[in-house]
Amino acid sequence: MADVSTIRALNAVKALAFIGDLSMGQPTDHSLRTSWLAGRLAAEAGHDDAQCGVVKEVSLLRWSGCTANAAGFSEMLGDDIGGREAMLAMRPGWGGAAEAQGRLDATITLLAEIHCEVSGEIARMLGLEGATQSALRNIFEKWDGGGQPLRVEGARVPEAVFMVALAGDLEILSRVYGLESAQKLIAQKAGRYYPDLLARIACAQAGEWLTELDQQSAAGRDEPLDALPMQQVTAPEIIADVIDLKLPWMAGYSRRVAEAAARCCARLGFDDEVRRTTYLAGLIHGMGRMAVSNAIWNTPGRLSPAAWEKVRLVPYWTARAGKQIGALARESEIASQAYERLDGAGYFRGATGNMLGREARVLAAAASWVALLSPRPWRAAFPPDEAAALLNEQAAAGLFDADSVHALLSCEKDGYEVGAERIKPGRGALLSPREAEVLWHISQGASNKEVAKTLSMSPSTVRTHVESVFRKLECSTRAAATLKASTLGLI
Repeated sequence: MADVSTIRALNAVKALAFIGDLSMGQPTDHSLRTSWLAGRLAAEAGHDDAQCGVVKEVSLLRWSGCTANAAGFSEMLGDDIGGREAMLAMRPGWGGAAEAQGRLDATITLLAEIHCEVSGEIARMLGLEGATQSALRNIFEKWDGGGQPLRVEGARVPEAVFMVALAGDLEILSRVYGLESAQKLIAQKAGRYYPDLLARIACAQAGEWLTELDQQSAAGRDEPLDALPMQQVTAPEIIADVIDLKLPWMAGYSRRVAEAAARCCARLGFDDEVRRTTYLAGLIHGMGRMAVSNAIWNTPGRLSPAAWEKVRLVPYWTARAGKQIGALARESEIASQAYERLDGAGYFRGATGNMLGREARVLAAAASWVALLSPRPWRAAFPPDEAAALLNEQAAAGLFDADSVHALLSCEKDGYEVGAERIKPGRGALLSPREAEVLWHISQGASNKEVAKTLSMSPSTVRTHVESVFRKLECSTRAAATLKASTLGLI
């Protein structure tokens, strides 16, 4: 659907900042506030406008890779969101440094590598400057060389890394513990996480900066980000791909929903603007999924009432995203209606038919159709004929708009085998058909051993294919390969 839409890179960055904040258990304005503080710190430290722009960009995108390692953090900590929130806030009992340097060191190094590679790749895809890309690829390094994953130190680390880390600490620690305690904690980290000089500047100016920032927020004014050098446009699909990295079994899901919704709009005779809006809403309808831990999403049986309540709030958080992104406010609102039903049985609003516009009706049908055709931890994928029968039954019962369901199924009448559909010929023969097939399976979270069993080949052959894919895509992690291959249309 490349002809449907492009969006400003700045709006994509705002969306990714929102997604990152939810994933890290932070307030949805955390990255925006950190960006403001980092810009002030850079200016106070004597940097020019270009470097101030870099630290703002890095602040907004520093958590953009966190969907890619959510599965790993969930396995390690049990709760990828709560665990990372505790880590950032230096909460007692998290264990942090002692555990990181003990039995969890190798795991944390791998998770940091995934995060850094993916966030750097995102910046590259968005067309941001090399300085921003470099800082993101080193975002967890420390001044004393004790960071992750490369353990480089001092001047070998882009200075933007230290300014962003310091601004992030100031924003989080002052909010959680108060200004005085935040200053003490930052002083303790000075000389290890970031240079002493930067820490002294931040602590000296912290009170004034935070007061000004709070006053702006109270007055409903935010320092505009439009001055950032991100006037270029980008493909909105990058937002969908980053969303879907959170859960390996969701790879490609948001794109498929958007594509199905757009085809349905065309079949119904809607104009290009309606098709464009619905397509964009389909791409971003899963933003709120970041607020729910992977442990809940991977639950094989019935959810507890508490867990279900968190799932019910997913579209609420998607709606909230529009408040941050601005230019995608209408699309976010429609996206937040993807789980509403005409009879009022949906969530989070419990909206009824006359409250749901044509875009929302199409999107709800498309999301349900693609979900039925996709395997989930709690069930297998429905065969296309069974999925169609169930969707028709639900439309007849008044859950979905019958015209939308009829148009959707007419577009999909040839069936939709999820795995086969996503294995595409390698662009310019970049990947062989077998490599594309292997990549599709590992993008779904399958291990080399599982891929070998599925494709009837030896694990060593699978490993050879994976290594070839990494080399051709210039990636070193599965998450980055999945993201890049999705963007290139290879899977």
